[in-house]
Amino acid sequence: MSVEGKIKEGAGYIKEEMNEHGKGPESQRKAQEGRDLRNEGRMEDGKPPKTTKPGTGH
Repeated sequence: MSVEGKIKEGAGYIKEEMNEHGKGPESQRKAQEGRDLRNEGRMEDGKPPKTTKPGTGH
């Protein structure tokens, strides 16, 4: 597991969690950006990406 992958996954998780409950398009866009960053870190560490919609709790 790379340190960079862990940092990306952690930062993406925080960004997703901060914005997932917003109803506006800007909040949803930021939540998706967080999910994308999180997945990038997960793939660098050999984990499967999260495929559910941000904010679904899965």
